[in-house]
Amino acid sequence: MERVLVTGGAGFIGSHFVKRILQADDVAQVTVLDALTYAGHIENLGEAFLSPKLALVHGNILDADLVDSLVQEHTAIVHFAAESHVDRSFLAAGAFLATNVLGTQTLADAAMRHGIGKFVHVSTDEVYGPLLQGSAHETDPPRPTVPYAASKAASDLVALSYFHTYGVPVCVTRSSNNYGPHQHPEKIIPLFATRLLRGQQITLHGQGQHMRNWLHVEDNCAGVDLVLRAGVPGEVYNIGGGTDFTNKELTDHILRLTGASWDSVIYVPDRRSNDLRYSMTCTKLADLGYRPERDFEEGLAETIDWYRRNPDRWAPLTRNPHAASATAVSAPAGEEARAH
Repeated sequence: MERVLVTGGAGFIGSHFVKRILQADDVAQVTVLDALTYAGHIENLGEAFLSPKLALVHGNILDADLVDSLVQEHTAIVHFAAESHVDRSFLAAGAFLATNVLGTQTLADAAMRHGIGKFVHVSTDEVYGPLLQGSAHETDPPRPTVPYAASKAASDLVALSYFHTYGVPVCVTRSSNNYGPHQHPEKIIPLFATRLLRGQQITLHGQGQHMRNWLHVEDNCAGVDLVLRAGVPGEVYNIGGGTDFTNKELTDHILRLTGASWDSVIYVPDRRSNDLRYSMTCTKLADLGYRPERDFEEGLAETIDWYRRNPDRWAPLTRNPHAASATAVSAPAGEEARAH
C-alpha cells in the first residue's frame, strides 16, 4: 500500500490530484504539504477531508527538517508545489527561484536519504519556450524565456540530476495549460469568466493570437497518476492532447458561455516576453495508455458554471488576491495536525 506525500496539494491542480488518488484502493495514506499561500486553499480539498486517509500539513518545502520528517513516512512523492504565475515572476524572480529550484532540491535530498519509491516532479510546457511551428519532444532542450519558466526548467534539471547521480526514481511531467473548477482568478479562464460574470470588461494582449493547448485538470491528473504508477525513472513525460486555441478563440468561447459580447473586450499592448505558441508531442505517455477524456466545450461550460455558482469562493480573491485561507484545519482521527 502506497503512502503518498503531495506537495502543493491544496492548490488548483494538486487538490484535484489528491481527490483522485484518495479513491485508489492501493493508496493507504495521502499527506498534503502546502504553504497555503494566496493560491493554496483548504477549501479546494473540500470533501477530501471526509477521507480518513488524508492529512494536511501546513508548511513550506524549503523547511528541510519538516520535509525530512514527512518524506521518511512515505513511499512516494508527487511534487506540485511551485510559484506558478508568469506575471508575478517578473516582479519576484528570486521567490520563484527559491521555491521552485531550492524547494525541489530540498525534497530530492530527503528522497535520496530515505529511499523513496517514486518521485514525480510536475512541470510545464513553458520550459520548452516558444515554437512557431512543430512540437517539442521530451528530449528537446529547455529554452525558457521568462523567470517562471526558467525556474521550472531549472527545477526539472535538478530533479533529474538526482536520478542520474543518486538513483532517486524521478519522473518529470510537463503539461499544457490546465483549466477547471476552483482555479485562482489570476489565470486567464477564471479571470475572464469572473470579470464577465460581474459585467466588467476584459483585456486581450496584442491581437489575441497567442496559441495555447488547453487540457482539463482531471486529464492532467490522470496523466500524473499514470506516471506515478508506470513511468520509467529518469524519463520526462509530456501531458497534453487537449485543444489548441488562440487567446482570441478562447475568449470567444468564454463570451458565449457567460452571455457577454465582444463589446466587453479591450485590446491592450502585448506584455513582455509573451511567447506566441507552445506545442508538445505526447506520444510517449500515450504509449503507456494515456488518453485525455474531457471534451473542451463540455469542460469549459462546467468550469464557468462553477464560477457562476460559487462567487463566495472567488469574489474575496478579487479584492485581496494575496490573501491565503485562514480557516483552521483538523487532521483526520488518529493524526496529529502539524504546522510551523
